Amino acid sequence: MRAIALFLCVTAMAATVASPAVARPDDPPRAEVIGGTRAGAGEFPWMVRLNNGCAGTLVRTQYVLTAAHCVGRTGSNTSITVTAGAADLGSSRTVQVRSSQVWRARGFSDVTRGDDWAVIRLARPVDGPVVALPSGSALDGGTLTAVGWGTTREGDRTQQRYLRKVQVPYVGDDACGKIYRSQGYGFTDADMICAGDLKRGGKDSCQGDSGGPLLRRDGTRWVQVGIVSWGVGCGRAAYPGVYTQVSHFAADINAAIEENAPRG
Repeated sequence: MRAIALFLCVTAMAATVASPAVARPDDPPRAEVIGGTRAGAGEFPWMVRLNNGCAGTLVRTQYVLTAAHCVGRTGSNTSITVTAGAADLGSSRTVQVRSSQVWRARGFSDVTRGDDWAVIRLARPVDGPVVALPSGSALDGGTLTAVGWGTTREGDRTQQRYLRKVQVPYVGDDACGKIYRSQGYGFTDADMICAGDLKRGGKDSCQGDSGGPLLRRDGTRWVQVGIVSWGVGCGRAAYPGVYTQVSHFAADINAAIEENAPRG
């Protein structure tokens, strides 16, 4: 996992971030979230925590969607343990399930080049709801919500016990791509979606949230429009968070699930 990966840690603690230095291509994007609030006990019941420090979502009862940089190669894998069932990781209501298979996007090589998604098949189903995936790109805009257990300030590696959420405004591909390309980073419009406050900063995903969701409310349900992927710094106004654009990969994600379904 590359150190620059932006782990979407939706922390609810407001923090002051120093003015960013000019980014260099060797200044790795880090995933860090600040400026949010604690999530309700049952607000995001399909959120899961991975034992490797990443997050994910239950998109089916036996399948977790996460970032490609959070997993190894495609194939049998029993090394990942998923904690599910509660926003409080210390709760007696949590359940732990091991992985049995991993499917990583075929084109993935680096977070800044796109294809940053993966599917984990669990050894057994987890009883509970699943998050919806988009059927198109209509929801890829407006006010979005990042969720995770990651750290609450830049440079900190402390993981949170309680799930946190933060609202972040959508940033268009033209503006986001221009920011990152001007500093020497790659940016793939079709593969990525950006969110962050370009005027004030202070709200972002955080280290420890990689693989977690970027969400949009659609009526009474949440739809996952992004996966925490990468970015530079934590809540810096100059650098919005970059997420995998789920609408672009929804068909591939569903196909990976079907291809990896247990054969009876």
